[in-house]
Amino acid sequence: MFDFLKRLFGRNRSIPQRGDAVTAELNQEQQWEITGQRTGQALQKFWVGTGLDVGRRRENNEDALLALQATLGVESGGQPLGIFVVSDGMGGHRSGEVASENAVRALGNYLIHKVYEPLLGPNPHPAEESLREIMEAGILHAHNAVKRSAPGGGCTLTAALMVGSQMVIGHLGDSRAYAVEKDGRITVLTKDHTLVNRLQEMGQLTAEEAAIHPQKSVLYRALGQGDAITADIATSTLPASGALLLCSDGLWGFVPEEDIEQIINAAATPELACQHLVEAANQAGGPDNIAVVLVRLSK
Repeated sequence: MFDFLKRLFGRNRSIPQRGDAVTAELNQEQQWEITGQRTGQALQKFWVGTGLDVGRRRENNEDALLALQATLGVESGGQPLGIFVVSDGMGGHRSGEVASENAVRALGNYLIHKVYEPLLGPNPHPAEESLREIMEAGILHAHNAVKRSAPGGGCTLTAALMVGSQMVIGHLGDSRAYAVEKDGRITVLTKDHTLVNRLQEMGQLTAEEAAIHPQKSVLYRALGQGDAITADIATSTLPASGALLLCSDGLWGFVPEEDIEQIINAAATPELACQHLVEAANQAGGPDNIAVVLVRLSK
């Protein structure tokens, strides 16, 4: 799923051909290559924005989110750390807002305990399990927390964990993760776990029919529902630049993807982008709660 990210977010360098006259200062990487010395190291940075809104037709906000970022820079090396989560309480179920809040809290707490604490403790060391295993266990932990706190309730969950150059995305339901870049491309990284999407994959519905189907929001996978869960987990190398968007269907269900991409790339900051995305969803009628986390990546 994520093999394309390097191509999607990668930067192409213009290489002078023989005979070209080029006069320019050496960049830091070229100086390192010549001198063999590194006087400094640019760390990957996350620029993060969030948006959370009840919309225009709901009384309660059943969406929840978490955006936690840090940079660990020490003499022995440095790495960025990030935990980003969006959850949407399931309409029609009891305590949807309780389910989504507890899912976000439980997963965030688990990831902090398993990833952050070993790195920041008095005897720093990497986590014993892989990031994929940690995400899988964390989602199961959140599932059990939802079952305890909101019996009969449920929620979606889409989460990204970033550590150094590695990224893992975990997903259940129909909240989404997108990759966004500046040349106009936006790509969905997750698959909606809806019955209508499943029928579309089987060729029993067209995309046009699926878009207006009265049961398009019915999920066949969700946190807090049933005894066993199966989350989609995907790992990749963290892109050098670009943006990662996590959002509930209160955004993507009512704002076209091309408008989402234009809003993100036109905004000066991720925070402004999230504000404008929420405004666009409300201008489209705001029929649902809206949750947005936008992570811009750069060095």
